[in-house]
Amino acid sequence: MTEFLNVDGGTLAYEVSGDGPLIVLAPGMGNSREAYRFITPELVAAGYRVAAVDLRGCGESSVGWASYSRTDIAGDLIALVEHLGGPAVLVGHSIAGGAATIAAATAPQLFSAIVELAPFTRAQAIKLGDFRVARYRKGAFRLLGSGLFGSVRLWKQYLDIAYPGRKPADWHASISGIDAMMREPGRMRAMQKMGRSAPKDAAAQLGNVRCPVLIIEGSLDPDWVSPQAEGEAIVAALPAGLGRLEMIAGAGHYPHVQYPAEVLDAMLTFIK
Repeated sequence: MTEFLNVDGGTLAYEVSGDGPLIVLAPGMGNSREAYRFITPELVAAGYRVAAVDLRGCGESSVGWASYSRTDIAGDLIALVEHLGGPAVLVGHSIAGGAATIAAATAPQLFSAIVELAPFTRAQAIKLGDFRVARYRKGAFRLLGSGLFGSVRLWKQYLDIAYPGRKPADWHASISGIDAMMREPGRMRAMQKMGRSAPKDAAAQLGNVRCPVLIIEGSLDPDWVSPQAEGEAIVAALPAGLGRLEMIAGAGHYPHVQYPAEVLDAMLTFIK
């Protein structure tokens, strides 16, 4: 059942299931908490209380927020954990991975651990030679184009590339749902603003994190020339001994949807 939390600037939609220690799941931009549809029931079965939230401007959360930075999203996640009662394990995908870094650094009493899935947590430096890598080139052009032109068509083309090889069994239904969501007033605008928000705020907080951190990267993620190098750089920027990296072979930018069993195994091993 969808619940709503009023915070400064708007309303967040979320749903809670299960009993036990709290895990909060935050999706990436242009998506909704539906992205955790395969992970949530398994975490509940493992004995956790799971809160899946829609980011500001996404899913069933309100639109028209003043800004959509990682710092803004981190504030929303902190408010949700305070409302539900922490501490929590915070799981963030893509832009929400960067937000998880900020949340853990600025409210350490609320978070026992964080898991970042294919996170945009560091400032990105694009080199001309990067475009020689076909996987990166194809994804980057469609991702940038969808943000520049506000194109749902290009966003769906990007998603097709971001799920290389294996697609979930409900792929067509899921894409139809994303298409419908992104055509709602204000949704694409929210994604465009998120996409223009540089992760400098998250990068600046990596050294201030005090809880254990698991970084999960897909080996075929089109958002980086080398997903493993990106994950290793995030771990290196954290305080020594706090971070660890897990690679999911064959996965793209959505490892938790493509390979939920492998991601779940890595998460539960890390949390326990």
